[in-house]
Amino acid sequence: MDIRKLQKTVVAALEDIKARDIEVLDVSHVTSLFDRVVIASADSGRQLKALASNVREKAKAAGGHVYGTEGEEGGEWVLVDLGDIVVHIMQPAIRAHYNLEELWSQPKPRKPRVKQAAEPARAPQPARAPRRTAKPRRAPRRTAGPARAPKRATKKRAR
Repeated sequence: MDIRKLQKTVVAALEDIKARDIEVLDVSHVTSLFDRVVIASADSGRQLKALASNVREKAKAAGGHVYGTEGEEGGEWVLVDLGDIVVHIMQPAIRAHYNLEELWSQPKPRKPRVKQAAEPARAPQPARAPRRTAKPRRAPRRTAGPARAPKRATKKRAR
């Protein structure tokens, strides 16, 4: 089933039973388990169960598959798994506490932009005269490695 059609069906099912603050989040850039998260609020435990039941019925009627439902016995938060869409129906206090909108609404990663600005034309620099030094150059001093032992004076042997 097309995800856009399933999403419209879910939102319509929630609106039929007067769900409040319905939000649809595209999370395909965050996880590969599902593509959309739908979050809605219910005023009471009875409305919460009615919303979950209506979402399941409308999704099945539209040709979708309901993989599972969790939390109906508690009456504060129900999750309906439709495969590509996960529906969270919560009471307002629970929704404010867990704040799923902030958790799932991470910005999509942006591709780094590479600026290809033209290099500014540089003015030609005047030619410099070669630098002359008064002292001849010496070989660089050795600073690394083992210390050298001083040279010993050798005496000539008499024969």
